[in-house]
Amino acid sequence: MAKTPAERQRDLRARRQFRGTDGNGEREIKVWVNTRAALALDRLANAYGVTKRELIERLVIAEEDKLLQGINSDSPEWEKYFRGKVTA
Repeated sequence: MAKTPAERQRDLRARRQFRGTDGNGEREIKVWVNTRAALALDRLANAYGVTKRELIERLVIAEEDKLLQGINSDSPEWEKYFRGKVTA
């Protein structure tokens, strides 16, 4: 029997939890930003020839890598960061 659109959507969302290059899955982010940021995102993605998703992923990962370079992996700051209580 054919699946309904709702069933297909449910199955897709379940599979996305395990997608991605590292098998760690994908997560949906819904966020409102101000107009300037939204327009800048559009322009930057267009300028670099990438999708908005790819641009956001690159920027976030690069910023985290930069932050982690300044933290010793056996320090309380490292532990604090990965427990989600770091303030910037």
